[in-house]
Amino acid sequence: MSYFPSIAAIRSASETISQVASVTPLTKSNRLSDSYEANILLKREDLHQVRSYKIRGAFNKISSLTSEERENGIVCASAGNHAQGVAFACNHLGIKGTVYMPSVTPKQKIEQTQMFGGEWVDVVLEGDTFDDSFKSAMQFCNQNNKTFIHPFDDPKVIEGQGTVGLELLQQFQKPIDYIFVAIGGGGLASGLLGVFKTLSPGTKIIGVEPEGAPSMKTSIDNNKNTELEQIDKFIDGAAVQKVGDLTFEICKENLYNMSLVAEGKVCQTILDLYNRDAIVVEPAGALTIAALDAYAQEIKGKNVVCILSGSNNDITRTAEIKERALLYARLKHYFIVRFPQRPGALKQFVAEILGPTDDITHFEYSKKSSRENAPAIVGIELKSPEDLQPLIKRMKDNNFFGDYLNDKPDLFQYLI
Repeated sequence: MSYFPSIAAIRSASETISQVASVTPLTKSNRLSDSYEANILLKREDLHQVRSYKIRGAFNKISSLTSEERENGIVCASAGNHAQGVAFACNHLGIKGTVYMPSVTPKQKIEQTQMFGGEWVDVVLEGDTFDDSFKSAMQFCNQNNKTFIHPFDDPKVIEGQGTVGLELLQQFQKPIDYIFVAIGGGGLASGLLGVFKTLSPGTKIIGVEPEGAPSMKTSIDNNKNTELEQIDKFIDGAAVQKVGDLTFEICKENLYNMSLVAEGKVCQTILDLYNRDAIVVEPAGALTIAALDAYAQEIKGKNVVCILSGSNNDITRTAEIKERALLYARLKHYFIVRFPQRPGALKQFVAEILGPTDDITHFEYSKKSSRENAPAIVGIELKSPEDLQPLIKRMKDNNFFGDYLNDKPDLFQYLI
């Protein structure tokens, strides 16, 4: 392996970032500990000034630049959190920066980047994914002789992220059996591996990715850094089409395992953390906790750390988060319902077809026509997944059933 983060370099990074990044808390979750019969600890990286661990790597890298590089200015590409870390560092160090972000980046992350950067940072929205922004940023960077601050595939960035591992060992004096870490490009996981493979080799580090963007797992399975053609962009902080070359080699050789989590499960985890623990996290920040179910038996009686990587969540996404959670739990269902064009058809549907605890949450009726039946798109929320088949049977028996949309993703996306 050509590069592996050294303890000396990570300790040096810890000194560098101490002027801007305080040590984040490591707290026990009584709820999760009771649920999994384990000692579940949360590393609160969501509590940085920029609300994510990205300040660590960004500041460590930018602080290492030469006077000439600082004078020429820097460029970065980011799905949002790295952008805020870079913006903060630029403002703090007085370095001009240009930040490229996907056009679909949540508004909250864009505004925070502009706020942290102030007059020192220009924000450019380009492309639909991080990878689109990355390509545009690299082109601009090369044309203008600026320094690129990579969000994950850079030794200084990796070493900065590795300071999380040093803090964990200082904060928890007993052996840490498992660490769950979200993987986007792999910078944080690589930094943690640099610490634990040297200082606590018995600790098992598990990388967690969204099911819709399994770039690291796919690469490890292929034994080659592989670019995905398409990804689900919802978990924006961990949605990259290709991980770093450096981070791939480090993770491939040293991760204990990779785990994939459905986006809907992540959404339910976000809601649980907010409603039950008063913790606000972004989708990527909930990945590690959402992965615990898959290891429930293995982690019993163990000391387990889940890294909450960030809390830059836009409140306007709440409706979509709830919707995805309900769909994943099989509690929200969409149908094309064929209503007979006669008086009382809707009343009959409500009174005789719906169950006593079923609730209509979406209704879109087409214009009347000369046909015997007119279709409507109907969303129904159930109290239990077991209520679905009886509902469909009643719809079919009474000639209301047109089609079930949840299992038809292309049609679902088009109609809903």
